[in-house]
Amino acid sequence: MHTFLIPNKRRRVRLTWSCVTAAIGCMVFAQAMAQNAPTAVHDDGVMFSASTNQTPTYLRDIRPIFMSDCARCHNEQSLFVYDWLDYKTAYADRWELKRRIWDSWKGTYYKESMPVANSPESQNITDEERLMILNWVESGAPRGVEPPPVVAKTKAERIELGRRTFMICSACHQPTGRGLPNVFPPLAGSDFLNADKDRAIKTVIFGRRGDVVVNGQKFNNTMPSLPLTDQDIANVLTYVYNSFGNSGLDVTPEEVKALRAQTPAPTVATPAPQNPFE
Repeated sequence: MHTFLIPNKRRRVRLTWSCVTAAIGCMVFAQAMAQNAPTAVHDDGVMFSASTNQTPTYLRDIRPIFMSDCARCHNEQSLFVYDWLDYKTAYADRWELKRRIWDSWKGTYYKESMPVANSPESQNITDEERLMILNWVESGAPRGVEPPPVVAKTKAERIELGRRTFMICSACHQPTGRGLPNVFPPLAGSDFLNADKDRAIKTVIFGRRGDVVVNGQKFNNTMPSLPLTDQDIANVLTYVYNSFGNSGLDVTPEEVKALRAQTPAPTVATPAPQNPFE
């Protein structure tokens, strides 16, 4: 066994090969951990750490943010802004997305920040979501693949999964389900919702535009068609029907699938969206 004598003013320290090997191993491990640590973005003296060392992808990470915080304006029925629920469109606009969502928010790009200040979406979007979008753009804006579906087997499971999906709906209909007066109709105790389950399912599948009367009050706005699966729609509607004082109905994926196969009601043709960044 080899030993090493290290001179010291008070005493000599004796090291064995096992000690040296352990020390080298610790240094190698520390270096590897540093290389694999989550990336961080330093901006104006503030360090924002990514929550994962995986590169964000559109389908797994970014589209859920757009659905929750941007879809009221940026959807396929929009007249004047682009549909960011479509990957090709979001990819083409990626640098303007980064400038509007991150740079304007940080005060380094002097155009209107998105989401617009004081809007429901501006209250919903988090610092972590803004950072996720920044990292997605700067890493090449990959599309990725759909995450594996979580299949609910019981009504109770649908309610719980639907509660999470309802975050997408809450920007307009509010977490309480009461909507916004004169803007977005309530889901709480909704006569429109409880009177016709098939109509409610079709509204979520295909979207809706134009007048609707809910609990005696007229609303005229757009309900976008969102890229939700049959399972997602069954979950969220089951949650809504079993919350906010509604009728307690159950919606199954099979019901959604059957209604999706039907031809949606015709809508008025709309002009192609104008580029909001020109």
